[in-house]
Amino acid sequence: MGRLQNAVARANSKVSIQLAAGMLATSMILSSLLGLYRERLLNRHYLDDYQLAIDAYTIAFSVPDFMYIILVSGALSVTFIPVFNQRLTAGNKKSAWQLSTSLINFMALTTFVASILIIIFAAQLVNLVAPGLDESGRNLATSMMRVVAVNPFLFAVSTVIASMQQAIGRYTFYALAPMLYNIGIIIGIIFFTEGITLFGWRVFDGGIMGVALGVVLGAILQLLVSSIGLIGLGFDYRFKIYHKNKGFRQVLQLLPPRALDQGADYVTSFVEMNLASRMVDGTIRAYQQASMLHLMPINLIGVSISTAAYPQLTARLAQGRQDLFKRDLQRIMRVIIWLVLPIATITFFARGYVVNFAVEGGYPLIAGLLGILVIGIVFRSVYHIAARSFYAEQDTRTPLYVSIFAIILNIVLAIWFVTKLDSGVYGLAWASIFASIAEVVVLFFIMSRRIPGIFDNIFLHAIARMASATGFMAVITYMNVRALPLTSNDAALVPTLAKFLMITVISFGAYIVFCWLLRLSEVNPIIKRAQKILFSQAS
Repeated sequence: MGRLQNAVARANSKVSIQLAAGMLATSMILSSLLGLYRERLLNRHYLDDYQLAIDAYTIAFSVPDFMYIILVSGALSVTFIPVFNQRLTAGNKKSAWQLSTSLINFMALTTFVASILIIIFAAQLVNLVAPGLDESGRNLATSMMRVVAVNPFLFAVSTVIASMQQAIGRYTFYALAPMLYNIGIIIGIIFFTEGITLFGWRVFDGGIMGVALGVVLGAILQLLVSSIGLIGLGFDYRFKIYHKNKGFRQVLQLLPPRALDQGADYVTSFVEMNLASRMVDGTIRAYQQASMLHLMPINLIGVSISTAAYPQLTARLAQGRQDLFKRDLQRIMRVIIWLVLPIATITFFARGYVVNFAVEGGYPLIAGLLGILVIGIVFRSVYHIAARSFYAEQDTRTPLYVSIFAIILNIVLAIWFVTKLDSGVYGLAWASIFASIAEVVVLFFIMSRRIPGIFDNIFLHAIARMASATGFMAVITYMNVRALPLTSNDAALVPTLAKFLMITVISFGAYIVFCWLLRLSEVNPIIKRAQKILFSQAS
């Protein structure tokens, strides 16, 4: 047992911010690939043949996900980590562990109550979220919602545990957890949908309810792997809430604004589901799939880099180094923008290929929606680090107010586009884009007042050169897509992937060259690495 603990502790050792970002990006890539495989399996079985079931499945997640997001999710990580880091920096481990154990127990208790309420009122909640579904669809969504209602409880505990590891620079098991969640769902799709038989007795008939069971299995696996990451940290857990702990009280004070910010964002999803449920069957799923695909690069770049950088930003302020905080923030924003600009461009031109990964044979409606939502990749990626700059200063209210403004704008535009302009589900996509642009513009304006010089001429000129390099690359990407069109023979995954990888490699290669010609510093590590490989091979 001791050897196992030592092995886990070594695997979960502290890493640098660069390695942490790489680990998280790798985790995001692998998790995204598993997610695409998961969606491909689901869509193959239900999107064409049983659209009502797949819409019901999508709706079943709405309220449990909302409860997790408003009570835990990003709300906990961005409020907990600064306070936790303050205690560790001051050498007060006892207070840090009391804070952690109090949050685990408090969140577990809160989400347990929320899960019970979801189970009791599932039917009413489904009617509220998707009134346009027929009776069979509502009944199916209600049954699945009662199954996945346990997720907020399981996710709450694993999120606190993961946030502890993130705060002290331990990312190994933190990065593994999301992959296990997708694996659990895939098991549900492949095995549980065929039914479950134990000792000759048929205990479960299968169907799409088996996918819901897989979701719960994935949440359990995620909790288990997160818990393994505690080995070697010296965490002293107690079945107790230390209500007098100042750090715990401070987190509870910071939590409501961020929780409202997170929850308010999700209100838009409820409105979108409500409007989409009144359209033809399959619309809810199509919009959800397009949203998921455009969120993948956002999570891969914006979320992973911001998550890895956040503890360092909080540490800079804890050290009283405002100058280093500003320098690091500028550098991180530049890296994020430099990466997401070409990704968004490639996704736009090659959206047919991207959709084909999730839906075998493609799906024109999803591709059309993705073509609009792809505009938001840049803005939503930058938003994560911009918001975290406020959270690092323990200001959760400013991003909340900005988000409320953006959400109201999004809802008003969505209702107007769909009901007045009769733009259908495409109106939901355009409303989302306009709101995301407005949110970042307002947040940047406030940042420029709070952190003088954050958007200086050097920063703005660099962004302009990145945009120029992206424009030149866009021409090459378009030509590649025209030269390698999707055909009826490309429904299978391998031919689509081969063409997409060729387009991506050529486009990124061109982007690197243009960035080098425009003297962007972000490209220097790649050039140096390439030179090292070439010269080492030549010698």
